[in-house]
Amino acid sequence: MATSAEETRFELQKTRMLRAAAQCFNQKGYSGTSLRDVADVLGLTDPALYYYVRNKQELVYLCYVRAADLGREALDRALSEGRDGMDVMLRYLRYHIEMMVGDRGPIAIMSEVPSLKPEHREEVLQLSRTHGKNFEAVLQAGIRDGSIADCNVRMTGNAIMGSINWIPKWYHGDAEQGEKLVNEFPEILARGLSVD
Repeated sequence: MATSAEETRFELQKTRMLRAAAQCFNQKGYSGTSLRDVADVLGLTDPALYYYVRNKQELVYLCYVRAADLGREALDRALSEGRDGMDVMLRYLRYHIEMMVGDRGPIAIMSEVPSLKPEHREEVLQLSRTHGKNFEAVLQAGIRDGSIADCNVRMTGNAIMGSINWIPKWYHGDAEQGEKLVNEFPEILARGLSVD
């Protein structure tokens, strides 16, 4: 029976592996990335990865589930702390970007969903659709409370989510740029929604 210390070690190593895999998938894509690439980033042998995953397809699936989990965590935190729709949206963007460029990043870009086997593909797409609807609900709440200008919430939500979800493709670890992203990007994305 595994002890809690062993389980914690396993989860920490698995998270480390998923971050390394996200880095590889973001840089080289699914077809251009091998388990050897991920093992090299981690300083492990290929067989060591098989302790955590069966194959590359499962690895990209787990990266996408992790990305969805972190997005949901950022939105839940913003919802619990925000004062109105605009404040929730800005907090969410800040928290999510902070995860992407901070110690918990990188996060895999969900650009290789077609490579997943059907049941994993449907699960990841459902996670994405649910998150998108929850973000649209924040925009709708902001319109109702007067903090966000009237807009097409579906198009606006897709535009904003597309903007932040692509950050891992062009952000490569520069701490100064990361700080600017956290502090300035949410305001840039929200500027067109201001009621002032």
